[in-house]
Amino acid sequence: MRAAPCENGRVNPLLIEAPAAALLAAAGITAYGAVYPRSQIFGPAIWCTNSPRKLALTFDDGPNPAITPKLLDLLDRYKAKATFFLIGSFVRECPDLVKETTARGHAIGNHTELHPNLLWRNPTHVRVELRLCHNAIRDAIGAPPKWFRPPYGMRNPWVVPAARELGYRTVMWTLLPGDWREKPAEWLIPRLQPIAERAQRSAMSGSNPAAGWGDVLCLHDGSHRGLNGDRTRTLAALEHWLPRWRDLGLEFVTIDEAVRTPAS
Repeated sequence: MRAAPCENGRVNPLLIEAPAAALLAAAGITAYGAVYPRSQIFGPAIWCTNSPRKLALTFDDGPNPAITPKLLDLLDRYKAKATFFLIGSFVRECPDLVKETTARGHAIGNHTELHPNLLWRNPTHVRVELRLCHNAIRDAIGAPPKWFRPPYGMRNPWVVPAARELGYRTVMWTLLPGDWREKPAEWLIPRLQPIAERAQRSAMSGSNPAAGWGDVLCLHDGSHRGLNGDRTRTLAALEHWLPRWRDLGLEFVTIDEAVRTPAS
């Protein structure tokens, strides 16, 4: 039986509450799809590696002439490979640094031209941001990248489809420790502890190292506000953790290796 539109001259509250509840549910789903790194609502996204022994180190907002060369040297010291999600306007300023990054065995990804919040952008603007960065990276290294990470991790219904049009797979994360904040390294270091804890639990469980999932760590070697941003706290935190993670049996991999299916 349908709810009566009014009763004793008053609007039936069910006619107000039901649409309001539907709107709240839709808003919740939209927020989940836009913000939660593991969400697949707005399109497929990689958020973890395919083994608890694999740690995918990723760095956003470069290239950064003040930090990226030091980071590359640090990664070399621990035989670590990583994926760098680059801002197109910075790529044009530092093409040789992008070339050096790939020459050292690291992967490159698209992080848009100017680092806008894509949640509020229309499909045309999203495509322009991706295409400009795509072209900048292709011109710098002679090949287009395969990976894309949205600025701030924000997605709307057309961000992932627009990335797929250019052949990208979208990459999110399991851990975002907030290294862009103006905090000392002593604040940042404990925020990376969950990676060690997961590695310890995996080792103690005696489970198949190929079973389960591993971390994708989102750090920053640059600042979207401009070149030469201070990310020394990130370097210091990695100086602390890279040897410890290595001793726990973690392998530092690019996103390509993180999702590659082992040969049978």
